[in-house]
Amino acid sequence: MATPDVGIPPRLARRMSMAEQYDYLRTRPTRRRALVTAGAVAGGLLTGCSGPDGGGRGPAAGPTAAATATATGRAHGSVVTPFGRHLAFGADPKTQMRISWQVPLAVRRPYVRVGLEPWDLGRRIEAEVRDLHTPGEDGRRFALDQFYLHAALDGLRPDTTYYYGVGHEGFDPASRERHSTVASFRTAPARPGTFVFTAFGDQGVTPEALANDRLILGREPSFHLHAGDICYADDTGHGEKSDYYHPATWDAFLRQTEPVAKSVPWMVTTGNHDMEAWYSPNGYGGQSARWALPENGFDPREAPGVYSFTYGNVGIVALDANDVSYEIPANRGYTDGRQTAWLDRRLGELRRTVDFVVVFFHHCAYSTSTHASDGGVRDAWLPLFAKHQVDLVINGHNHVYERTDAIRGGRVGRRVPVGATTDPTEDGIVYVTAGGAGKSLYGFPPGVRDSYEGRVADRESVRTFHWTKARDKRRDTVEWSRVRYTGYSFLSVEAQAGPAPRLRVEAIAQNGERIDHFDVRRGT
Repeated sequence: MATPDVGIPPRLARRMSMAEQYDYLRTRPTRRRALVTAGAVAGGLLTGCSGPDGGGRGPAAGPTAAATATATGRAHGSVVTPFGRHLAFGADPKTQMRISWQVPLAVRRPYVRVGLEPWDLGRRIEAEVRDLHTPGEDGRRFALDQFYLHAALDGLRPDTTYYYGVGHEGFDPASRERHSTVASFRTAPARPGTFVFTAFGDQGVTPEALANDRLILGREPSFHLHAGDICYADDTGHGEKSDYYHPATWDAFLRQTEPVAKSVPWMVTTGNHDMEAWYSPNGYGGQSARWALPENGFDPREAPGVYSFTYGNVGIVALDANDVSYEIPANRGYTDGRQTAWLDRRLGELRRTVDFVVVFFHHCAYSTSTHASDGGVRDAWLPLFAKHQVDLVINGHNHVYERTDAIRGGRVGRRVPVGATTDPTEDGIVYVTAGGAGKSLYGFPPGVRDSYEGRVADRESVRTFHWTKARDKRRDTVEWSRVRYTGYSFLSVEAQAGPAPRLRVEAIAQNGERIDHFDVRRGT
């Protein structure tokens, strides 16, 4: 894979924040740019994913007028097929859904048709276009225009199945020849009941990622949490302008994910590989263009991966750990403490209204694998998790499955072997690293064996480390590493309401076998 000529010497880039890199690159003239549309780069995307399985808001977003004219002049809307459909909740999953998709060329008047039956899509909602232009550089990286479309559906009925089709001028999903493009979703129920959600991080575009997606469908989840490092278009992940960056990877990822995400809300947050410095000073202009997430965080335009929602008796909080990471400091402190202040307020609000609070973000609070634990996460957020008695924390970053005992005050509050029950009000919090979504796997420290259901290999301690503010690896000997699995996997959580509410947490390997399970009950 050729390294793009990004224009900043690596030694200089390592000393620059994301905002400084953005300013440097935007003020440096390029000598030659070559325009290639998304359809040409991805190869055959005009046919899209039409079967049943089938803006950048910062200053860098949006193609030039010449680029748009070139794209629209090549094909009529009737031969431009949408692809990459993905859903997300609005702030209220009972009444709000966001439908997003991609087209390989610019189109006119994009929209969504919605109805209560697949043959009756009478409601029509206009879509917003958020387009991204990635400049070429000295002929070594082709320029790329990408077109993302989003429609906001509000005022929906709770606990109702809706059918939808996406279209534009010349492509009507309600027509007979386009009927196979119709998909469906279901809104959250008005009252808490029993439901399942799934989670993982570090997916990428791989056969293993596709296999995990298919297994997730079999769990029939109400929604899915993606804990960052979504597609690896930035394959380096240092948050530097010298990172390898291939925006067409997003086209392949959205096609890969569509069979699940077109019907299961795909709720993402931000990993280190999701900082894409071309599009905005903090690197999140690309994420803002591609995803329509709940806009109830402290600043949805600045931090699109920070938000919350309530489904049934569970409150979900998404965080951007790049803001507090000691390991990868490119965006450390970019919110000036506002994210952490919002987190404190939001956890307090949720604790008064739901049975369980689940927090997910990318960098690990507790892990013994390759990246180990991030001291920045611990310093900034763990006191708040303890204060508000968070019930479960889900991370990615390390490409393994690892699960802790219940941790209280940095130590084991209670051992939680496979099949056990834990009470966060007494024992502490269980932290799960679910980073085996599809990208190449990591391992554990030398001599540390996997230990999971059916193959338990308990050990009293594991030698590992955590990252300090000085970016040093401080050595630790820890006793909280309870379950470890070196393989592709995902998390499946069943939430039950009623007089004895419960979270039943399971980890499922790529072969479909369960590798871990435990229950969370409060006040037992």
